[in-house]
Amino acid sequence: MAETQRPPEQFSFRVRRYDPESGEAPYWDEHTVELEPHRSVLEAILQARDRFDGSIGIRCSCRQAICGSCGVRVNGEPALACHTHLDAALKGASDGVIEIEPMGNMPVIKDLIVDMDAVHWKKVQRVTPWLIAKQPVPEREYIVPHENMVDVTQTMGCIQCGACVSDCLAMEVDPGFIGPAALAKAYRFVGDPRDDQQFERLNDLAQDPQGIFDCTHCFKCVDACPKDVNPMGQIMRLRRIATNDHHIVDQNNGERHEAAFTTLIKDYGLLHEAEILPRSYGGNSWFGKFAPAAGKELLSSLPVVIKGVIRGKFNPKIALFGHKIPKDDLKAVQAIYDKVESREKRYELNLYIAGEDEVEVQPAAAAALTAPSIANGGAEPEAATPPSSEGSEQ
Repeated sequence: MAETQRPPEQFSFRVRRYDPESGEAPYWDEHTVELEPHRSVLEAILQARDRFDGSIGIRCSCRQAICGSCGVRVNGEPALACHTHLDAALKGASDGVIEIEPMGNMPVIKDLIVDMDAVHWKKVQRVTPWLIAKQPVPEREYIVPHENMVDVTQTMGCIQCGACVSDCLAMEVDPGFIGPAALAKAYRFVGDPRDDQQFERLNDLAQDPQGIFDCTHCFKCVDACPKDVNPMGQIMRLRRIATNDHHIVDQNNGERHEAAFTTLIKDYGLLHEAEILPRSYGGNSWFGKFAPAAGKELLSSLPVVIKGVIRGKFNPKIALFGHKIPKDDLKAVQAIYDKVESREKRYELNLYIAGEDEVEVQPAAAAALTAPSIANGGAEPEAATPPSSEGSEQ
């Protein structure tokens, strides 16, 4: 029997108000509205603006989680106001009052409206966000393999809401970082076989001190994205193509650091902290520490090392000689390397092709899964299928 619609309830929320032109400091403004629990946070804000204070500033348009205009922070987390239900927002409120703030890492124009031109769109323009056609241009259309177009579909799903930019920790530390949204956009063209500037794009982003190697792998952009674009995953793919396919040696030591990291894990099974810095700067071998560049970095890090030893943060013996793990465990780690490196082609597909990761099913349970499911009304389980594509984009 279908669930009946729940009656309206009272919801209290506080909006962080700020008008830079007024010269006053930001403050909290609290309102109470009466709406059905399934209504959105955006509707609550608009009702408060209509009934109590017409000066509340918020940007919105489609109200269907497509345009990305109403990006805000709800209870400290990035969200689309039109796509966040009031009952769900109330559960995340610490004191029973829903908190709504403007997005971070961007200047506030007024209340919940931020200046996306100053940060978000400026960084998107930085990555040349258009296709540079290969020459000669065909008489009719480019023929693109179906898999290639499905591959870039994930980044094409971005609605430019700026949620990932808002929560990017790297941008908080370094505002000049190109950022997750722009770099995800960059992969949309790097991954397109019709683009004529793949190497040039990657070399530009790799050599830039605030480019692909400035990402800190915090996963905040992955959690923030309402469309599962996985910006950090696209940044990692840009890195792998730049280093593994084009062998771009960058001035930021990103390629050297990656090579040193993977080699040390293969040799020791665990990271050898004392070796990672000299190998990243001096070369991927034990002799890397004797290179002038590595020596300079080692000397500059001595104060931090001495403080760590005095405060007991690490064991000098382990730091110098590395961790030791059982030989069988080390062989198991090295077997992973052997399996991956023996492949003729790198297996790297996004979720639209590979699907979501699933827990491995035990043989005893596998048979049960193939039988019709009672919960599914006797129907066979449906396999995940990628979205349809015509294989070309005009």
